[in-house]
Amino acid sequence: MTQYSKRMVIVHWLTLVLLIAAWYLGDSLADSTDESKATLAGYIVHIAVGGTVLLLTAFRFYFRNNDGVPKPMGVSPMDKLAKGVHYLLYTVLFVLPLSGIVILLTSKAGPALLAFDATMLPKEHGYRGVFAHEIHEQLVNVLIALVVLHVLGAIKHQFIDKDGLMERMMLRRKD
Repeated sequence: MTQYSKRMVIVHWLTLVLLIAAWYLGDSLADSTDESKATLAGYIVHIAVGGTVLLLTAFRFYFRNNDGVPKPMGVSPMDKLAKGVHYLLYTVLFVLPLSGIVILLTSKAGPALLAFDATMLPKEHGYRGVFAHEIHEQLVNVLIALVVLHVLGAIKHQFIDKDGLMERMMLRRKD
């Protein structure tokens, strides 16, 4: 196998798009919460996108198991670093949405959504003392750092090593 399966490629790129959307939505939601202007729709969309990321991550494990993966490029220290970054990415992609679920269970946001009452949503400093919220925010920072490392590694392979690694994660199949 020289490339990932089509469904692995689709899940990879769809996850990236959804992560960008979740980050934007979460950042907007944080700003509107601080201004006491958060909406139920804002929460629902952010939760839906985050939940989809969690589902796609679960599918990714299933697809990896059933479809297989290409052989590693090598065994150099950089290759081992790349493998570690991938494992950390998978971990954060799983734990980050779970921390969001814990936020709903341990803050005013969950009851507000269940009651469908925007007046009950957390207001300015409404997440103070909600440990899962702090974890969620820090995991976003970790995720951004890991994605940057991942992209830098891809750029290195594409433009410095010129080894065709990027072709493994493209829909267009090399003949």
